[in-house]
Amino acid sequence: MLSGERLATPPMWLMRQAGRYLPEYRALRAEKGGFLALATDPQAAAEVTVQPIRRFGFDGAILFSDILMVPWALGQDLSFGAGEGPRLAPALVDHALNALQSVPERLEPVYATVAGVKAQLPPQTSFLGFAGSPWTVATYMVAGQGSKDQGETRRFAYADPQGFGAIINAIVEMTIDYLAGQVANGVEAVQLFDSWAGSLSPAQFERWVIAPNAAIVEGFRARCPGVPVIGFPKGAGGKLPAYARETGVDAVGLDETVDPVWANTSLPKDLPVQGNLDPLALIAGGEALDGAVNRILAAFTERPHIFNLGHGILPDTPIAHVERLIARVRNQA
Repeated sequence: MLSGERLATPPMWLMRQAGRYLPEYRALRAEKGGFLALATDPQAAAEVTVQPIRRFGFDGAILFSDILMVPWALGQDLSFGAGEGPRLAPALVDHALNALQSVPERLEPVYATVAGVKAQLPPQTSFLGFAGSPWTVATYMVAGQGSKDQGETRRFAYADPQGFGAIINAIVEMTIDYLAGQVANGVEAVQLFDSWAGSLSPAQFERWVIAPNAAIVEGFRARCPGVPVIGFPKGAGGKLPAYARETGVDAVGLDETVDPVWANTSLPKDLPVQGNLDPLALIAGGEALDGAVNRILAAFTERPHIFNLGHGILPDTPIAHVERLIARVRNQA
């Protein structure tokens, strides 16, 4: 499908399909303790990755890991406090990038996870790897944590574009290596998550979203020719067509705020798309879910389409609603 072929029944997987809405995940997480301990235990992380495949039979498995593995490999300390979200230290708003010492071996457990998953997946199930896109990763590296508006990082990028550009370039280089390592161990396609792309002005979007992602795509293709790349610039809105044209990605993920009819008419012809069911519609279930599914399917009758959410599945999502979604897509398409 990522090569441009449209299937009568769209393949489907869900962002964050391996996670907290699954009781089997919660049990394993409780056994292993913290998130980082779980994500860097190859056997446990592989088990988490295949859990939703066993339960639901999704067409794609998505590697269980975290976008902050790259800054960790670049030398920042990474921790996940209970109820606090991730923390990176030192925050680069107060420290120079050259104060960090890269530790690429921190990525080895992820590669071992990939190999472990590949050995377990049914042959018909595609295996997707991923990384965070440079802008989103940089927002955590600069501020040391997540934020609502990425204001600290946006100010940094305006005030010191050269210094911020050095951070972006370091992320780009490490990400190419990271994705190539995932492919070497068994993933068949990769996705670039830009969760905070929507916080930037058009000019900053061109500089800090489009250009770095284009550099990753180019560098990755040189290392891994023929491996598809999905780009997901959440919140990009009207900037999506430029992103699709200028980054060179093989498919574009659509968040839940994007009108699928507009996307179908505005994006490059025959470009595969992924998305874009609202995760809250999945929680609501019933007629709200069915109607949203029908609208998405109707919009992409002539374009290659992977059915997915517009962002990650939420922890309070009922299992029965996921089952209903799968039946709806596979029986009504």
